[in-house]
Amino acid sequence: MSTIQLSRYRPSRTDLLYGGLLVNTNLLAVALYSLLEPGSLQPLRYTLYGLLWVNVGVVAVAKTRLPPVGARTRRRAALLAVGYAALLAVAGGLVRSGGVTADGFRVALLQPGWGPAFVYSGELVNLVLMPARVVGYAALAYLLYATVLDAAGAAVSGVLGLLSCVSCSWPILASVATGVFGGGSALAAAAVSASYDVSTAVYLVTVALLYWRPLVR
Repeated sequence: MSTIQLSRYRPSRTDLLYGGLLVNTNLLAVALYSLLEPGSLQPLRYTLYGLLWVNVGVVAVAKTRLPPVGARTRRRAALLAVGYAALLAVAGGLVRSGGVTADGFRVALLQPGWGPAFVYSGELVNLVLMPARVVGYAALAYLLYATVLDAAGAAVSGVLGLLSCVSCSWPILASVATGVFGGGSALAAAAVSASYDVSTAVYLVTVALLYWRPLVR
């Protein structure tokens, strides 16, 4: 790899400045959150996961540079990204069909990153807008948009987009396991717990692939 290629991944002073600001902001937010909702940081790994989803997504989008392409390619890439974001929102549980009760809007103080979540319960639709999922799925959609532009319609973009779906399909499998084996079973509990570990790992790998796009470059 040449010196020019290495410099592309070397953080600048501005990157380090914003990185320090981001870390301090996270620490301040976690401290305030723990004061408002004592015990909300446990288990600690879930708090770390939530912050990773938000921070990695924001940084990846901020550092992504879109290549110069034609307006037609941009429109097609945008339609694909919007459709992909909608698919993630439904499969990831952000948008669900409505239920019998319609309680309206409320705020759920979940762990940092996952909360505060804005929840809407209606007869037609239910919304569970956790910051980690909203930011994470939006970042994946934007990175897929950039990948399509970079690949100029190459088939590799579709393969990477399919890989991204794994990060939202695992929680669905965990939910199925819970329904089949019962919410109190050890197997169901392990599946639900592992969903956060696996989905976070796949999310981070997918962001890395869509950001660096090694197969495209």
